[in-house]
Amino acid sequence: MDGMTIGQVARAAGVGVETIRFYERRGLLDEPPRRASGYRQYSDGAVRQLRFIRRAKELGFSLREIAELLELRAETPTQCEDVRRRLEAKITDIENRIADLHHIKRALAELAATCAAQDPIGACPILEALEKTSGKESSAVG
Repeated sequence: MDGMTIGQVARAAGVGVETIRFYERRGLLDEPPRRASGYRQYSDGAVRQLRFIRRAKELGFSLREIAELLELRAETPTQCEDVRRRLEAKITDIENRIADLHHIKRALAELAATCAAQDPIGACPILEALEKTSGKESSAVG
């Protein structure tokens, strides 16, 4: 076979056809040459690249970050250290997001603890607390 169709590549890479087209539009995947019939003709390299993108997304990398990793991958003078620094930055970002989520969880748990389930909705302390502005917001507005 001279190449694979978009459907064959999608199945081999474990992504959808529209995902492939989206990645092409975003510049993450080069648009392949077309056969005389007009069908796109993908190589095995496209499957490898799509798997790379899919795995990077599973690890939490944004499309912008994936594009940067793909650029590093394509550059011959790039050192592994360049990729490692980006990975460490991603780890720091994830740690910060986890800390933010823990803060949000504590705030929600505190709100939930104020609820007396039998109270009428008009006296719901959770809804009242959500209607109030925080000290930072009210001082910035007022």
